[in-house]
Amino acid sequence: MTPVPRSTVMAYRDDGPLSRGMGMLVAGQLPPLPPVVAGAFVTGVLLVIGVAGSDGLAVFAPAVTLLLAGPGSSHPHDGRVDWLVPPILRLIEYSFIAACGFAHDVPPWLIFVLLGAMAFHHYDLVYRLRQRVYPPPWLATFGLGWDGRMIVVALTAIAGFVTGGFVLLALYLWGLFGWESLTCWLAAPRSGVEASDLETQD
Repeated sequence: MTPVPRSTVMAYRDDGPLSRGMGMLVAGQLPPLPPVVAGAFVTGVLLVIGVAGSDGLAVFAPAVTLLLAGPGSSHPHDGRVDWLVPPILRLIEYSFIAACGFAHDVPPWLIFVLLGAMAFHHYDLVYRLRQRVYPPPWLATFGLGWDGRMIVVALTAIAGFVTGGFVLLALYLWGLFGWESLTCWLAAPRSGVEASDLETQD
């Protein structure tokens, strides 16, 4: 576990290796919010016209979002409204995965299970940062990031293996996030916000 730096907005993004790599190319020079808003708009349009239901174009929406939002991952996110970036990325990711699942007749309960794994991870991330503790750096890599998860789902649609892909991805993410979260909190010292509260009471 690593202490949280002054700005936590970048950690809330939950970028994967692809997005972080694109961010390194621009060295933090690209403001993060406008590209993310553009990515949300493009993804919304693509989902409305049924791209998520087309096996040949299913990868298009996450690819466009990655190209637009990925380079902004290295920006310090210190603008007045840059805090909007993580929730917009969550909206893009959850909407695309849900739309792709429904378009390919994935059982609703399975879509919920997969989205639940990601929601659990994001809630856990938010709570950790409130306690001023970073998750281990490898978690973002093995968790694939918002970009990697969207691309995996899109590729399963292209391969015609959507339901099976949802099952495998849900099992993988629940296993990874659940195990890591459990071991982290069991090993975490009584520090951060909670410890501060205890010291104040004393």
